[in-house]
Amino acid sequence: MSKVLVINPILYTAETNRIPRVDSIKDTMIYSMCLGFLRAGHEVTLIAAADYRPVREERYDFPILWFQTVFRRLFLPRCFPYMPKLRAYLRKHQEYDMIVTSEAFATWSYTAARVAPQKTIIWHELAAYNQMLRRIPAKLWYQYVARFLMCRARVVPRSEEAGAFIRRFMPRVEEKPVDHGVDLDKFPLPGKGEREERFVVVSQLIPRKRIGHTVEVFGSFVRAGHDAYRLSIIGAGEEEAALRRLAETLGLEEKVTFHGKLSHEKLQPLVAGAKAMLVSTEKDNNMVSIVESIALGTPVVTTSVPYNASYIRREELGIVEDDWSVSALEKIVAENDRYVANCLAYRRQLSNVACAERFLALVE
Repeated sequence: MSKVLVINPILYTAETNRIPRVDSIKDTMIYSMCLGFLRAGHEVTLIAAADYRPVREERYDFPILWFQTVFRRLFLPRCFPYMPKLRAYLRKHQEYDMIVTSEAFATWSYTAARVAPQKTIIWHELAAYNQMLRRIPAKLWYQYVARFLMCRARVVPRSEEAGAFIRRFMPRVEEKPVDHGVDLDKFPLPGKGEREERFVVVSQLIPRKRIGHTVEVFGSFVRAGHDAYRLSIIGAGEEEAALRRLAETLGLEEKVTFHGKLSHEKLQPLVAGAKAMLVSTEKDNNMVSIVESIALGTPVVTTSVPYNASYIRREELGIVEDDWSVSALEKIVAENDRYVANCLAYRRQLSNVACAERFLALVE
């Protein structure tokens, strides 16, 4: 049995410097990943920034240590937090067999790579320079800090694109990427009944997600003779009112349902019963919602923007097409059984336990 420390200060995405408070962090990607280590038979501890601590007290399956962030105007907690007590903690607690940190451009990854380079594995997601201050800090960081001061740490990319990017700066990058893991206990195999004549969107309702494009194409699909179909939109955000108006303008108010933000328990049957999940995003990295959809056997129609697109195309888990149109929806419906079967065959590889075991294999 190994002792694993996961350092992931940012538990969920905040679009502005005002981090939204949540009731629970048990639906977050990193919580699921930690569960994977636990269920693989190992001890795991998570370090997170106190800024992301939920509003109400929760009981967790493993220890979570909440570290305070400082100099918050310079080290923004939503994207580049600094936790000064982390260094002392790592020096004092040398019992961990493996330290998994998120991202190479990160103060916490730098600290771990300096204090315990032989134990540190950086789980890297980005395939481009971070956008802070016109990318200048990121360019300096990757060229000098990562290249010379973090070079002894190993790096596991989360996608092929992330691997190609980080290999330009760091020498010990694993060949095979490890995507976000899914807790298959929360996303069980769907029943074998007929899927509904329905599509689903799981997303923040914000401009870069381009939900308006999805609604417009869905409207064209309905007018092309598919009047029985419905669209379920799961999520919340600043665009909701505008999207509701768009649906009304297109005469879709009876066919488009806005469910708001849902827990995994309530979300799962909606996704599992749909013909496909629709993604129109213009800016994203690895999308957890895509992984969860595939785990439920629901294929994905997406732009090529998410890093998941590479294996969706390769394994035929859906359709990858920029500015996809009615023809993509007609194809995913016509060949739905084949796409669903491909997703179900691939789902085991997306298990949080399987992902955790890929990390553990690196230190065995």
